[in-house]
Amino acid sequence: MKPTLLILAAGMASRYGSMKQVDGFGPNGETIIDYSIYDAIKAGFGKVSFIIKEEFQDNFKAIFEPKLKGRIETDYVFQSFDLKPFGIEQEIERAKPWGTAHAVLSARNQVHEPFCVINADDFYGYDSFEKMAKFLTTEVSDDTYSLIGYQIDRTLSDYGTVSRGVCKVDDSGNMVEINERTEVYFKEDGSVAYKDATGEHPLSSDTRVSMNFWGFTPAVFKQSEPMFKEFVAANAENPKSEFFIPIVADNLIKSGQASFKVIPTASKWFGVTYKEDKPIVQKSISELVANGTYPANLWG
Repeated sequence: MKPTLLILAAGMASRYGSMKQVDGFGPNGETIIDYSIYDAIKAGFGKVSFIIKEEFQDNFKAIFEPKLKGRIETDYVFQSFDLKPFGIEQEIERAKPWGTAHAVLSARNQVHEPFCVINADDFYGYDSFEKMAKFLTTEVSDDTYSLIGYQIDRTLSDYGTVSRGVCKVDDSGNMVEINERTEVYFKEDGSVAYKDATGEHPLSSDTRVSMNFWGFTPAVFKQSEPMFKEFVAANAENPKSEFFIPIVADNLIKSGQASFKVIPTASKWFGVTYKEDKPIVQKSISELVANGTYPANLWG
């Protein structure tokens, strides 16, 4: 059974200022999603599922269906504010849904094979898709999951702070814990640090971080749903709280339900958190086209 690529594309991109999920970055207006799907098809994935707001569906279909027809199966998952499908009757007013792990849970009735999760606005590189496809077809089990581990200094923006899931890895290559750091940045001397309520803290430049590239079986849906219900109950009065995938991973590791293999990649990650990142991403893609990594017309 070929694995599925699950793309998190329901976010509002408030810092970017527009729908960056469908913004053009390649020489023929290709989106970052296009490059991820191209790499996933090459690596052996059999289906792509877009997790979106329902009102995005027509736009996404118009952009992606003509390109992908005959190349890979497509599906659409809707992330919404309605908590009733999870057995939660309480109506909670929020500006945006409940975060990345809630988005993954939204796919629980549509994904029935091993799958990986990525962000729509992140460029991951073929090496990561190849390694994840191999893991999902040869190693994954209901108690053995994975994530692609990027080197932190190959993931930061020059234009502001970013959030990163900082991984602590044991001698066997498994994650011991993951800590979400919400203000990570380059210092003036080029070193890496993060800030929290207690101040500034240094991070080694080769620290492995999660860029939200995770590998699972469908068992994770049943494992994470009780956590989500507890999270909602505890955060009903906190409209900015988010149920992140690292919360699920940390819980599964500490409860002994699953381990997470950290698959290292030397790939340079790049993405678009801020509008100022766009020309850098365009330049990076142009260089990859120039050196033959991608064709000039991706779907031509």
